[in-house]
Amino acid sequence: MDPALREGRIQTVCLLVLSAVALGAALYWLRPVMIPFVLAVFFALALSPLVDVQVRRLRFPRVLAVLGTLVLGLVIFTLLAVLVSASVRQLAANAAGYQEKVTQLVTQLAAALSVARFGLEPEAVLAPLSEIPIGTLGGFLRGTTNAILETLSQSLLVLIFVIYLLAGGLGGGPAAEGTWGEIETRVKRFLVTKALVSAATGFLVGAFLSVLGIDLALVFGLFAFLLNFIPSLGSVVATLLPLPVVIASPDVSLTVAVLAIAVPGALQFTIGNVVEPRVMGESLDLHPIVILMALIFWGMLWGVVGMLLATPITAVLKILFEKLEHTRPLAELLAGRLTLVGPTGRA
Repeated sequence: MDPALREGRIQTVCLLVLSAVALGAALYWLRPVMIPFVLAVFFALALSPLVDVQVRRLRFPRVLAVLGTLVLGLVIFTLLAVLVSASVRQLAANAAGYQEKVTQLVTQLAAALSVARFGLEPEAVLAPLSEIPIGTLGGFLRGTTNAILETLSQSLLVLIFVIYLLAGGLGGGPAAEGTWGEIETRVKRFLVTKALVSAATGFLVGAFLSVLGIDLALVFGLFAFLLNFIPSLGSVVATLLPLPVVIASPDVSLTVAVLAIAVPGALQFTIGNVVEPRVMGESLDLHPIVILMALIFWGMLWGVVGMLLATPITAVLKILFEKLEHTRPLAELLAGRLTLVGPTGRA
């Protein structure tokens, strides 16, 4: 290879690496503004079908359709906030019963392990364990909920962005053409389908836990809905999240406790591995390893919100890479088609 050409390629690669590092630093530094804006873009794409139905089928003016959609979204959000608040208050009210159940479990555990054989008095072990503050579980749930809802923390800014994006026709009206049209179509299909599948998952999990009489059942259903947007990892967390409440609840038998973990886990597995792939197909064309790495990267940059947005953001990048000849191999790499990336292959 010509030394000048090789040197030019090395310089190009170095510039790309430096640009990527600078872009990552900028995204991290600008996250107070970028997170609301990116959220608003995806909210607008997800809500645009509702606006479109009102405009095309019901013949509403676009401004009225946007206002109606926003009002509906705010009502749903308010109901969810009231649900979480009421459930946390219920947890605090039942804290004494949880504390008693924990004490019983610790006593049974101490007896089973025969603590005295190890030169320890059972009371010395039971005293600190029985003081486990069950009330902190409510704080944990409240804090986790606030971490997710803090994405809407700058709710006014997100709302303003969404209003302008919907009023400007994002995701609605005549179909966009070119690269942006393809991005809009794929991402909208992903968001709408994912939202419907996640809503079904959350409803089934919450309904089943309610039938079993598990406290905070509807809150766990809400978390199942939200965490389903995080591929793979989210379903595991959503399945294990009720475990502390199930263990500490004084009225839950062993059979009910097993069912409360096993059945939601089976629902998550079935929907995530059987139903969802059939419904969504290969709309995003991303390799599972790429999705996992995207979760790690965007999670480091933007936290929980970054993990929720990692998949659609990566899909947008892949579509952009496909449109440029020099970055097309990167698009093939994101799709997992390694045979097309190499010295003898061209994307």
